[in-house]
Amino acid sequence: MTTDDLPMSWVDKIFTKLTLTYGRDFLARWEGLDMADVKADWAHELAGFQRFPEGIKHALEHLPPGKPPTVREFRDMARKAPPPEFKALPAPQADPAVVAEVMAQASQAVAATAHDPKAWAHRILREHEAGVKVRAVRLRFAREALGIKPEGPCA
Repeated sequence: MTTDDLPMSWVDKIFTKLTLTYGRDFLARWEGLDMADVKADWAHELAGFQRFPEGIKHALEHLPPGKPPTVREFRDMARKAPPPEFKALPAPQADPAVVAEVMAQASQAVAATAHDPKAWAHRILREHEAGVKVRAVRLRFAREALGIKPEGPCA
């Protein structure tokens, strides 16, 4: 038995439920075998389900009619259990003072850039006129945006 095997007390409860449900048909499967070995095999095959007891519960609630399940059939039923649902925490409440401050900052930022949609083109022309090196394509796009006819022999 490894440390991850299903605890024997759990296996005993599973066997009790399966015996009550299927009676002799369940126990007859292991006639002539040492029941401790059979239960040890179930504990090994159901290893890890102590961390997901909902799987064992699901399998016990969805037993097939007629013939009792083998350990692998039982394990497969346990694996088909729906994952647990976790409730979400409520959304944190916003501090009205912080909201007002952030909204004011956002309004100022929008107001600062909303004055002239072609401010970028004016800035490029000012840089060019001040002697700053400006790439030709930037200068051309700025002039086109402002409706200024191109200069020079390539115009």
